[in-house]
Amino acid sequence: MARPLRFRYSPQSWSDGRVRQDILQPLQSNIGAEAVSPWFKISGDWQTHRFEMQNGDVALFARDDSEAYWMGNTETPSALWKTDKFGWREVPHHVSRWAQRELTATLHEEDPWLADYPHISWFFLPVFMSKDGRHSTRAFFREHAAGFPDAGRRETTGFFEEFLETGVLDEYRHVMSGKLGTSDHVDRVRMSAAMAEFIAAKILTDAGYDVVPEIEVTTGHSLDFRAESDDTNVLVEVTRPQPPGNRAASGPVAAVRDTAETKTNGQLAEHGGGAVLFVDCSSFRDDSWSAVRGERPDVRHRPAVVYRVRPNGHVEGYQKGSVPLELSDAIDVLH
Repeated sequence: MARPLRFRYSPQSWSDGRVRQDILQPLQSNIGAEAVSPWFKISGDWQTHRFEMQNGDVALFARDDSEAYWMGNTETPSALWKTDKFGWREVPHHVSRWAQRELTATLHEEDPWLADYPHISWFFLPVFMSKDGRHSTRAFFREHAAGFPDAGRRETTGFFEEFLETGVLDEYRHVMSGKLGTSDHVDRVRMSAAMAEFIAAKILTDAGYDVVPEIEVTTGHSLDFRAESDDTNVLVEVTRPQPPGNRAASGPVAAVRDTAETKTNGQLAEHGGGAVLFVDCSSFRDDSWSAVRGERPDVRHRPAVVYRVRPNGHVEGYQKGSVPLELSDAIDVLH
């Protein structure tokens, strides 16, 4: 499975002839590539190339007198196989900005509705335009409402757009967008679990905390977040139970207990305590959540917060144990 889009770097000089021989001709032979005019101009002393394939793949190449950068959701020409890869923030700004404009415009031509969500388009561009995941990741938002039941794509995409445009996760774009994955098919359970981390980050942000994702602990595991403030430094792990209709558990209460137990017996047990468990029931429909909020089951780990979020921004839930976070500004806490 291909990874989210990154740049390949060639510390060599590339002439027009070498571009034709080592890039265009192999791609033409293998997948019917065509060299077309780039859609946007680039600043600085860079020359740019855009290649479009018969199967819908696209590739970009920018070069100056001594180096070049390649990015594409297609096969990599053999002349670039042994090149190093770099993230969007690790390459010259002119190159990154040009590639972003080219690929964003391509994305919006293929899925015009995403043009109404510029920050979603930018944040998830590395997976929305990835080799294997470009169809599945967009379909997850378009056809599966980003994991929310009984909701439309515009309502749910707008929910995440509003949060992401705050910029609090911009620094962590590569690792966070990559959580959505680049599988060639929609795995709603796994993708919904990934979006639960964005929901958790929103709750923590709305509660007034700074968030840092992927915190490695002494056991070698990583927990999902560190929540920080002037007097707070708390680790948070997130889990998202499947709705009862998707699993073998007998009902929503069992779903919450069993899913939390799996997490508790895994990473949290290895960690040895101290982390707060967030149990995100946002995949539950109203009737399932009503059963959970009525019984408020224990989740075999304390401290824990069990909650459900709706794409209109409403969050309600309950706590178990002494939660070292003040969440009342973000969650309607049931008492």
